[in-house]
Amino acid sequence: MRTSSPTGPAAEFSVVAEGLRKTYGDKHALDGLHLEVPRGTVFGLLGPNGAGKTTAVRILATLTRPDGGTARVAGHDVRSEPRAVRRRIGLTGQHPAVDEIMTARQNLEMFGRLFHLSRAQAGHRADRLLEQFGLSDAAGQQPKDFSGGMRRRLDLAAGMILAPEVLFLDEPTTGLDPRGRSEVWRAVRELADTGTTVLLTTHYLDEADRLADRIAVIDRGRNITDSVASFGGRTPTPAALKRAIGGDRIEVTAREAADVPGIVKAVARVAADGSEPEAEEGTGRVHASVPSGEGVAALTDVARSLQEAGITVEDIGLRRPTLDEVFLTLTREKQEAAA
Repeated sequence: MRTSSPTGPAAEFSVVAEGLRKTYGDKHALDGLHLEVPRGTVFGLLGPNGAGKTTAVRILATLTRPDGGTARVAGHDVRSEPRAVRRRIGLTGQHPAVDEIMTARQNLEMFGRLFHLSRAQAGHRADRLLEQFGLSDAAGQQPKDFSGGMRRRLDLAAGMILAPEVLFLDEPTTGLDPRGRSEVWRAVRELADTGTTVLLTTHYLDEADRLADRIAVIDRGRNITDSVASFGGRTPTPAALKRAIGGDRIEVTAREAADVPGIVKAVARVAADGSEPEAEEGTGRVHASVPSGEGVAALTDVARSLQEAGITVEDIGLRRPTLDEVFLTLTREKQEAAA
């Protein structure tokens, strides 16, 4: 995990939000949101569309004023010290903000000048960022000719003009193909390795799993990981989040419906806590959770059993929890705790 070690509670977190509230008409976009983002980490803010992720980022970036609660970013209050906050942050929204006609280098120089760098400083900074984000060879090209991943990397570079302490990324890979997502992930990891605190919103669990040191799941404007007893009041790591809903599971899809009972028998041998595998009617899919750390062994065992039984399957593999499963499980635990 990427960490930094300043002393004192005020220096421990780059972002602290307590009881943030924001209402639009009769809709509570944020309803008492609490966040603590450790300095020098990548922090994933997960949740379905409409959960309040973008509203939270807009408040933390001083673009929207909260109706209640407090928030400090890089040690400064977003209400009373917005200019101090803005001098210490970068923001990349869901849609690229670069000009499609200007070249990549001209875009970065323009952003530098907007941040009051001299012409020479803006040019020097543009060259460094182009190199850092692997865009030096495309410096003279127009973003309209870039791939989605290249355009997004240029957008990230623009957000780093002043080398911010905190960088907010709102759904950074929405709409990108796998290659583009991989390019952006690599750029984000490199940013964090240089000491920048990154807060990213996403509804992709695999993205948060690859990038984030800590994860908060929000729904209806609240951090629903705060009240889950199994996390002990701490923001969970990706591994802890997956363990909370049972870790890996094995899934087998039958080629023939008649083979489903035999598949259930094979999977039952490795199911966690002796639980009965679930067979989905009409799909031929059989699945069950497996004991923590035993996924590969369980998969091998099931494959061997099926081979010995002469059963040919359409698909077999280990599956990680989806965000939908995480969200539904955490919501259920929250409801049970309140009952």
